Amino acid sequence: MKKIGLYLLGIIVLFSLVSMVVSKIIYDGQFPRYERHDETVSANLRYGDLEPDYPRELVDFKSGDNLLKGYVYGSENSLGLVVVAHGLGGGADSYLPQITYFVDHGWRVFAYDATGSFDSEGKTTKGFPQALLDLDAALSYIDSITSFEALPVVLFGHSWGGYAVANVLHFDHEIAGVVSVSGASSAMSMIMEQGERMMGGFIYVQYPYLWLYQRLLFGESVSYDAIEAINKKDIPVLIIHGTEDEMVDYNGSAVIAGIEKVTNPKVETVVQSLPGRNGHNSLFKSETAVAYIEKVNVEYKALYDQYDATIPYGIRQEFYSNIDRSLAQDLDDSLMGEIQRFFLKCIR
Repeated sequence: MKKIGLYLLGIIVLFSLVSMVVSKIIYDGQFPRYERHDETVSANLRYGDLEPDYPRELVDFKSGDNLLKGYVYGSENSLGLVVVAHGLGGGADSYLPQITYFVDHGWRVFAYDATGSFDSEGKTTKGFPQALLDLDAALSYIDSITSFEALPVVLFGHSWGGYAVANVLHFDHEIAGVVSVSGASSAMSMIMEQGERMMGGFIYVQYPYLWLYQRLLFGESVSYDAIEAINKKDIPVLIIHGTEDEMVDYNGSAVIAGIEKVTNPKVETVVQSLPGRNGHNSLFKSETAVAYIEKVNVEYKALYDQYDATIPYGIRQEFYSNIDRSLAQDLDDSLMGEIQRFFLKCIR
C-alpha cells in the first residue's frame, strides 16, 4: 500500500508539473505583443487623416515596469474626461471613431496603449488582469495632473477594456460613471471560456493551474469580479453587450450574464440584438456601415479567389486605398447616443 501511495503521489506531482508548464505555454500564447497595424492594408481610421481636426497631446505614465503611451484629445473641452480602455489586440487608435465622437460632443478624452500594445512598452500583453492594472495606473496618473482636477471622470471600455472599466471599481478612484461594452466579468471566466473552445472539457482539469499561474503573475486581482465591483460602489454603470458576441459569450463570461446578481440601483443595460450588428465589434456599426462592409467583403473575396488565397501586398494596398474608411467605421448613432445620454446623466 505504501508503494502504491508513493506511486500515485509521483503521478500527481508529475501531472501537476506538466500541467503548470502546459498552462503557462497556452496562457502566454494568448497574450503576445501587438504592434501597430499596417494602415495601408486596413479599413480602420488613420490618425494622420484626422490630425488637423483632432490634435492630441502625447503623455507617458508608468504601469509596473513599463512606460505606457497616452493621448489627450479635446484639450479645450470641459464637459468631463472620458477615459478609453481598448480591447486586446488593438490600441488607443483602434477606437478613433468613438474618441472623435466624444470630442465632438464636448468631452476631453484620455486614451492609452495598454502594456504590450502599439506604442507602449511591454514584451507581451501579459494577461487578462493586465488591462485592469493598466487602467488603475492611468487613473492614478490622471489624479496627479492638475489640468484634469476640475473634470468629472467617466470610463468607456470595450472587450478587454470593458472588463477593466467594470473591475476597476474594486479600486479607490473618483469616478462619475462607467460604460462597459462587450466585457467579461472576470479573468478566470474569460480564460476558461476561451480554453473550452480550444481544449473542450479538459480545460477544467487545468483550472487550478491556470488560476495559480495568474495569481503568481497578478496577485489578488485575478479573483476580481465585475458584479462584485459594481455592487460595492454607488456608481452608475451602463452595461452593453451583443446577443451574438463571438468572443465574450452573452450567456457565459459576459458582465451582462450576471445582471440578476446586481444590487446597485444605478446600473442600466443595453442589449444589441439586431442581426449583423450584435457581435463583438459589429455592435458599434451603423446599418450603412454594415451594408458597405458586406459589399467590400464580396469584392475582397473575389480578389482572394483570383490570386489563389495569396494576394500580393501591393494589390492589397491598392484595394484598401479605395476604401471609404469613414463609411466603414460609421458608428451607430442610436448606441452612441445612449452612451452620451448616460454620461451626461452621470455628471449632473
